[in-house]
Amino acid sequence: MSVEQKLSASSDQVEFPYRAISSTAITSIVFSGLGALGGFFFWPALGLSLIGMIAGWLGVRQIRRYPDEFEGMRLAILGVSVNALVLFGGASMHIYIYATEVPDGYTRVQFYELQQDASQTVETPTQRAVEMNGEAVFLKGYIHPSSGSGMLKKFILVPDLGTCCFGGQPKSSDMIEVTLMDGQATKAGLTKKKLAGEFSVNNAPRRVTDFDNNVFYRMKVDIIQ
Repeated sequence: MSVEQKLSASSDQVEFPYRAISSTAITSIVFSGLGALGGFFFWPALGLSLIGMIAGWLGVRQIRRYPDEFEGMRLAILGVSVNALVLFGGASMHIYIYATEVPDGYTRVQFYELQQDASQTVETPTQRAVEMNGEAVFLKGYIHPSSGSGMLKKFILVPDLGTCCFGGQPKSSDMIEVTLMDGQATKAGLTKKKLAGEFSVNNAPRRVTDFDNNVFYRMKVDIIQ
């Protein structure tokens, strides 16, 4: 190789050095997809978009600080932008749903208001549950798998799937015996249900097939989603 060729090759290496794509920029794009897939169905997953925004911002800083070593500025900026869109768009959607999901004439109730404190040795209906007896309420929960499969008109509603999916039996204050009114039926599954109807406390502890503990609460449901 001549001296001119060697100088030319050396000049090309200086002019077009190898630069790695910023890994934080790539991470930002990955988290934008995860946030979009999870966040619009399960709001805590929007936290993944926040992580993605931070990763994208770090990618921008890294590329600006070491421009001869890293590339992917457009990728990093895209990651920040998409994650911000998912985060704020998803949060706005969930806020709107929360503000409008309770039908007129019903009062929102959180399941924890019905659950007896773990320190209590004897389970009884909570004071809040007694106060709500006969009221039209709106609450969310999951159909216990022991309620059956297919389309159901009656089932046991529980606050989460943590107990039942690991072989345990829900406590008495963790269960509501639900009856769907006006010929309605809903498909069994692991998705959260939204129910609106009349809540009542049993006058005496009630036993339900396939459940070890008594059931304190009942609900005649007018609307289920």
